[in-house]
Amino acid sequence: MITRRFILAGAAALAFTATASAEDWRKKYPEITLAVVPAENASGVTERFTPFINYLSKELGTKVTLRVANDYAAVIEGQRAGNIHIGYYGPAAFARARLTGVKTDAFAIEVNADGSKGYYSVFYVLAKSPYQKIEDLKGKNLGLVDPNSTSGNNMPRFKLNQVGVDPEAYFSKVVFTGSHENAVLALAQGTVDVAANWWNADDDSNLTRMLNKGMVKSADGTPMKKEDFRIVVKSDMIINSPVAYLSDLPDDMKAAIRKAFLEAAQKDAEAFKKLSDGKNKPWDPVTNEDYNKTIDLIKFVDQLRKKAS
Repeated sequence: MITRRFILAGAAALAFTATASAEDWRKKYPEITLAVVPAENASGVTERFTPFINYLSKELGTKVTLRVANDYAAVIEGQRAGNIHIGYYGPAAFARARLTGVKTDAFAIEVNADGSKGYYSVFYVLAKSPYQKIEDLKGKNLGLVDPNSTSGNNMPRFKLNQVGVDPEAYFSKVVFTGSHENAVLALAQGTVDVAANWWNADDDSNLTRMLNKGMVKSADGTPMKKEDFRIVVKSDMIINSPVAYLSDLPDDMKAAIRKAFLEAAQKDAEAFKKLSDGKNKPWDPVTNEDYNKTIDLIKFVDQLRKKAS
């Protein structure tokens, strides 16, 4: 006969098992690392993410450490080695990780203020320059971001190919600046004549964020404004950046991480707002399959580079 005492004992045993399981993953992972691709300088990433890292540590009940990667490949290789438990990727960097066998799973995606889940790659020139289109820039210097940047390399190469342009042959010099911020600064100071970058909306782009911080000055030190820059190319929409955890983490650990991210805007609104200057809505769930088109993009760009070499 099933008695009330038997039912209560069973419920207690289940609760104990769940608690023990949670304790087990925290014992195995007393510290976990979240790494971020270098969309901006290290101090900017640290300032933007520190409140959120504190929220994650409290929510997960284990120490979370922020690592600001030197380049996009560092996040890929860190996850491949198992040293980075959570990667805040760019779309192409995540696609590259998946394509090269890194066991990582996307679980959350950025959502824009208007509810869309994508952004654009743009080519900026200085407004005072005579350049109105790519055809005006033959023999000039092009500033890209990083080989694994979606908006700063892969999509720009795709767009250039659409108009029959091989960057290495068409431009006098192609420079990888290392970050989106550095690409803007190289353009502002005249190191390059055109620079690729990310753009969400007229009031939400890497450029506007830098301008709001007073970071952009011309070669003579004059502070610059948005009107000092002109967009000459804008891409089709690119899927937003994913957050991905290692596939072989314990299931209950992944569930806790996923829950913490998806509930962040509700549970710690200030920390969440700081990540995007209040521009983004709460994260939405996402899957690896959502990035299949991005994998196709980098495969295409890889083929272009093989043909060029």
